[in-house]
Amino acid sequence: MKNYNLAIIGLGGMGNWHRELINEGTWFDGKKFGDGKGAAKSFENLRVSGSYDIAEARQRFAGEHGLRAYGSLEELLGDPAVDVVLVSVPNELHKPMVLKALAAGKHVVCEKPAALNAGELRDMIDASRKAGTVFAVHQNRRWDEDYLTAKKIYSEKILGDMFRIESRVHGSRGIPGDWRGLPEHGGGMVLDWGVHILDQALQMIPGKLKKVYATFTHVTNELVDDGFYAELTFENGLVYLAEVGTSNFINLPRWYILGRDGTALMEDFTPKGKIVRVTDWSKNDAVPIKTAAGLTKTMAPRTTETIKEEALPVVHSDIRDFYRNFLNTIEGKESLVVPLDSVMRNMLLMEAVFRSVKESAPVSFE
Repeated sequence: MKNYNLAIIGLGGMGNWHRELINEGTWFDGKKFGDGKGAAKSFENLRVSGSYDIAEARQRFAGEHGLRAYGSLEELLGDPAVDVVLVSVPNELHKPMVLKALAAGKHVVCEKPAALNAGELRDMIDASRKAGTVFAVHQNRRWDEDYLTAKKIYSEKILGDMFRIESRVHGSRGIPGDWRGLPEHGGGMVLDWGVHILDQALQMIPGKLKKVYATFTHVTNELVDDGFYAELTFENGLVYLAEVGTSNFINLPRWYILGRDGTALMEDFTPKGKIVRVTDWSKNDAVPIKTAAGLTKTMAPRTTETIKEEALPVVHSDIRDFYRNFLNTIEGKESLVVPLDSVMRNMLLMEAVFRSVKESAPVSFE
């Protein structure tokens, strides 16, 4: 078994997340894989050996945690002991950093979004083919258990024929006060969170996406989108709403899925929620309810004997599978679990969102 050394360019929040995952086996919120009795390495043949960051504090942090703190990017890329480079820097730097790492003969993992547009991504893919090394994009939220549970509900038709899926992420702090709020750095919520929830839509729903209609919000930031609403209409007629908000002081559910025979709700990433399904379509009548302005029969609730509440079919995952697949791809045993053509399709969808907003109209996609 070959051992691989990985070096990180940009040891910030996400860069350090990779270090903790690989070297310490940390899952999230201090939780560890294994028996929980201290550090449990995630991989026998992969370790983070070094890093480079322009911030002196992060350089000191690297040394304090057993990493070689390279004095420059050139020093890192010139080290023959480094097999894999992780690029975890502001968005506009992804392309130049990836191209330099590929030219140095390194295998590369790039944080999302891989690039600012499809043209940049195409250049990166072409460079990886020319270099003969593996280039992968860390679309980590394909492993989110709430998403995988929603995908199972859809693919197994647990609610019958589904006609609408609503996927939302809400916060109330606006855009973080860093590069994410500046257009020149690739800021905004489409590139920050849309890259995830739009990607999940494309991974969940097979077939063509026909139409995209989107709007932006600028509640706390006029320079970039601090929220967006994107309605995706697929060839099979399903409407998929993807929404990101950063000024929501009461969050709507993470998932709301509507089918002919029932509804599923997930409140957050946990996932926590329920399914309510029809058990008897023959008993479809209802007793009218009184409102302040009159009666309604149409909106009267179903009687309990015609519906059943069920637990969600929660799907569990292991984010370490990303790196396991990456190493197996290097060794020719597998293909990338995040294929680059799927990354490109998602980039083109984000461009369609921007185009729809610019034109204030729906736009065709495929």
